[in-house]
Order: sequence, then C-alpha cells, then structure tokens
Amino acid sequence: MPVYSNPALAQPNVSERAIRAISTADVFDALGRGVSDFWRHPSHYLFLALIYPAVGIVLAVWSAGGATFPLLYPLATGFALIGPLAAIGLYELSRRREQGEDDSPRHAFGVLKHPAIGSIVLLGAMLAVIFALWIAAAGAIYSAHFGMNPPETLMALITETFTTTRGWSLLFWGNLVGLGFAFVVLATTAIAFPLLVDRGGSAGEAVAVSVRAFATNPVQMTVFGLVVAVMVFVASLPLFVGLALALPMLGHATWHLYRKILV
Repeated sequence: MPVYSNPALAQPNVSERAIRAISTADVFDALGRGVSDFWRHPSHYLFLALIYPAVGIVLAVWSAGGATFPLLYPLATGFALIGPLAAIGLYELSRRREQGEDDSPRHAFGVLKHPAIGSIVLLGAMLAVIFALWIAAAGAIYSAHFGMNPPETLMALITETFTTTRGWSLLFWGNLVGLGFAFVVLATTAIAFPLLVDRGGSAGEAVAVSVRAFATNPVQMTVFGLVVAVMVFVASLPLFVGLALALPMLGHATWHLYRKILV
C-alpha cells in the first residue's frame, strides 16, 4: 500500500478556513471536471467502484424474495447518503492529479494510512447511522400505508403506488422524509470528507466547515445535491450497476466543488 504524503496537512486552523461564494456555473464546472478525472483512468475506476453495485445486486436479489421488496426504492435512493464515504479514495486521486503527482488508482488506498483516518472513520460511521435510520423510517412509512393489506408482488406495489390514494401518500411522505435525510447529509458532509483528506483535522471541525459552506451557498449546494440524487437513483435502476460509473464521476466532482468553495 502506498505511503500517504500530503504537505498541506501541516497547515493549521482547518475550522477557520474562509468560505467562498460560488455560482451555479461553478457547480456544473465541478461536475465536468469530475467527469474528466474519471475518464483519465476509467477502467481502473470501474474496478474500484464495482464493490458498490455488487452489494446492490446482492440486496436486490435478497429483496426480491417478497417481504422486503418495498425497501428497494429506499435502498436505491439511500446510496446518495453514503456516497461521500464511498468516494473517499477518489478525492485523494483528484488531489494528486491537481498537484501534478502520480494519480494512478493504487494511490486511492493510501488514504487508509491518512493521519486523519480516525476522523474519516468516525464521519463514515455517522453516515452509516443516518443510512440505517433512513431505511428504518422508510420501512415505518411503508407499514403505515400498506401494513394491513400489503401488495403481494413488486408489480402490484408499483401499480398501487402510482394509482391509489395511499400510494400517492406513500410517495409524498417517503420522499419528503428522504429529502430531510438528504439535506442533513448534504449540509454536514458535502465537503467534509475532501477537507479531511486535504487538510486533516477532526470530524467535528470538518462538519462545521461543511455546514458553513452550505449556509453560504444554499442554492448552489442544493443544485449539486439534486444532481447527485438524480444520478445515483438513475444509476441504481439497472440492478445498481450504473453506480460503477456514477460514483467515481460524482466523487471527483465533489473534490472540485470543495476546491471552489474553500479558500
């Protein structure tokens, strides 16, 4: 495993870094740069990201058994909640490319020796808890609407969801609650992980900086969050295999968004 080296980690006052106001054009420029970073080593990035769609396929097969298929939609949308952690190695590759260093995919695993790995793990655990809470909330919302007389097949569930009053209510409340979870993750971790990779520090400091960034650029960050949510959801539809493309692109884009926001 490569030895981790980043001179920027020696710079203090992580929590006091200035926040720059950005435009919507900056958001889409960051997304474009993310795509460019992805295509620099696409086959290797696909290999690094295959673990996520593989897990998704296992979950889909397991869910197809009957009782748990209503959680397929929450699972698909929930990938956006853990995306910031899933892309942690990609932030390092974009950082290295930016600095003119070797950005071959093997360096993605160098973050495992990062001085702030404890903070990264702690923040990742927070996302795991949020993801679990979202799945539990989605299950509770489904039970409240269909618990007494649930559809027996996936097609029956889809039909009832889009053609009945209780189905529309399920969509409304499920998406509203899911939006709340998404905003929590967006505000607290949108740039927290790239900051930890770039400058180190504590998980609390990284979250505080991310919240300040969101407060300074609420519209722009929301636009970025919506693009992430749509891409992850669409990529999840064909048995989650599209995540092998979406996650690396969005991971690199997040790095560039971080660089545009923090001075």
